[in-house]
Amino acid sequence: MEVESYEHGVPCWVDLGSPDPARAAEFYSALFGWSVAEGPPEAGGYRLAELRGKPVAGIGPQMNPGAPPAWNTYVNVDDADSITGTIRANGGQVLMEPFDVLDVGRMGVFADPTGAVFSAWQARAHIGSAIVNEPGTYSWNELVTTDVARATEFYPKVFGWQAMVHAADSPMPYTEWQLGGRSVAGMMAKPPMIPPEVPSFWGVYFTVTDTDATVERVKELGGNLVMGPMDIEPGRFAVLTDPTGAAFNVITMNPEQGSA
Repeated sequence: MEVESYEHGVPCWVDLGSPDPARAAEFYSALFGWSVAEGPPEAGGYRLAELRGKPVAGIGPQMNPGAPPAWNTYVNVDDADSITGTIRANGGQVLMEPFDVLDVGRMGVFADPTGAVFSAWQARAHIGSAIVNEPGTYSWNELVTTDVARATEFYPKVFGWQAMVHAADSPMPYTEWQLGGRSVAGMMAKPPMIPPEVPSFWGVYFTVTDTDATVERVKELGGNLVMGPMDIEPGRFAVLTDPTGAAFNVITMNPEQGSA
């Protein structure tokens, strides 16, 4: 699925903050078939990953070297400065005030009231991922949170999302975030197997043609399996880490499903 623009409130981009961007670029290129080129000197070591000549993800140095390496979720907004006030007014933290990224866009970095970090992206020359929901591209963003109720209050006020809860009476309900009737992201309570010291976070899923084969390829390339593979309603998924320790998810969609 090729994308030419994103609506306000729709996740639009993912990038990796890595202690070793060159090693990460080598790993993900071999895993997903990306072509990764380092940007100009003013980009500060940031690299664009492309598939079929179109941008699908970013890889760059960690903004906070003291934090673990992680994939980051960006939400498209009409006005990064305006959304900053909305986030602050609803209990979120402003980690980085909005700033211009060359001529490609304007962004800010934030944390929701449960501690999950995300970015807002005001597009200019760069809209975000130009291909999604295809093998080798990202297909889903999922909030894993320590406080589902608080997050359910926050995101509708900030981005206008509606929460559709599945299996509400089960031990592990799942929230599907929708915008205008369209599914845009997910949310679940942080499961017990994740260590208590791990804060709330936004996870990223990449579509693959064969989850089990991808797991084996990750191991060959120096990554690790954290959980799975296992079957869920949308498809078969696994949780993995790259050679620097950054976690990510892969999923092979069931034929009847369009996206995770």
